[in-house]
Amino acid sequence: MSDIVIDAENIGKKYTIGHLSERFPYMALRDVWMQNARTVWNKTKDLVKGNPIIQGDTLEEVWALRDVHFKIRHGEAVGIIGRNGAGKSTLLKILSRITEPSTGRVIIDGRVASLLEVGTGFHPELSGRENIYLNGTILGMTRKEIKRKFDAIVDFAEIEQYLDTPVKRYSSGMYVRLAFAVAAHLEPEILVVDEVLAVGDAAFQKKCLGKMGDVTKEGRTVLFVSHNMAAINRLCRSAIWLQKGQVQGTGSTAEIVGDYLADGANCSAQIFFKKSPNAVMQYRSVRVADSKGVTSQYIPDDQEFSIELEIEASRNISDIYFGMILQNQEGINVLFADSRDVAGHLPDRFQTGIYKIDLHLPPVFAPGTYSISLGIATVHPVMQLDNVESACSFEILNNSNEKRTAPRPGFLNLHIPWKLDAH
Repeated sequence: MSDIVIDAENIGKKYTIGHLSERFPYMALRDVWMQNARTVWNKTKDLVKGNPIIQGDTLEEVWALRDVHFKIRHGEAVGIIGRNGAGKSTLLKILSRITEPSTGRVIIDGRVASLLEVGTGFHPELSGRENIYLNGTILGMTRKEIKRKFDAIVDFAEIEQYLDTPVKRYSSGMYVRLAFAVAAHLEPEILVVDEVLAVGDAAFQKKCLGKMGDVTKEGRTVLFVSHNMAAINRLCRSAIWLQKGQVQGTGSTAEIVGDYLADGANCSAQIFFKKSPNAVMQYRSVRVADSKGVTSQYIPDDQEFSIELEIEASRNISDIYFGMILQNQEGINVLFADSRDVAGHLPDRFQTGIYKIDLHLPPVFAPGTYSISLGIATVHPVMQLDNVESACSFEILNNSNEKRTAPRPGFLNLHIPWKLDAH
């Protein structure tokens, strides 16, 4: 008997979207009537033919997935990675039988439990207790099976106090805790988990990763979508990399994550960003400079360097902060810098204009490739103004004269003095 539990053959998913054509500033009333009549006629034809009614004067076909094929074996934990819009969520919806592919087919051997969006399969008016039985039934479990697992689900979700409260009154964190607990404890052969775990706090995320690890040890299959490459590396032995709706690569997690991060980070020490006309404040450029102030992609590990950010405010704005993350080639966050850590160094209010921020970093980083991600957000309320993942990359070079048989382990390359006192 084959140990293949998921066999995807040339999967494609096509969507039709509508666009409003550019209207002239002045139109005769007759032209408006004719255009409206054509719109009504086209929508009536779609309704009669059973086609979806799409808003817009012109239609465009967009392939969210195209020619996707892979096989997943019994008991594997597989990470699905890719940038926003790569088709990850669409693929999971097809694998979960929520939507049908436009082309190709998927053969699945086993019961699938999916956690794709917060509260999927929950009824907001029902209590947590009632939704456990409802969601379990949707997943194909008998009432006896659900009752046997009930206490473990409630204990994992940590919502015993609110068990008889309608879930519409739950916070997003409570929602996802309960949804994950139900999906993970009802013993599906295949567990599909999307990025929704990002809603939970750090302790809950760690708990979920541990549970998914237990699921794979029990011989069941896990598909895990996440932008957290460290979590992917920790949980999954293999990975599928999607890019623009197609499979860019499959293989061992370390290999695929490394290729993904290397591709995502622009291999240049200075990057200029495309300007968004609607942005209140945004990054214009990022530059890596060596100790002499020269733009460089290669930094010796015994020299300090700087990261220079150019920012543009399109209107006066206050109560904002900036963030920067350095990730190594394994996708692990090595450094997080927050402008709120140095209160008083940046103004409380920015006028319309262009600004430059310099970040000076000491020579403490181990040799390797690092990528820079940037963000801007307001403080009250917290709202993201700009976010640039893997804006650019640079490499720390081993400039030490010491001869070593193996590279230094760890993230930081600190030369700490060792003092010996003889007694």
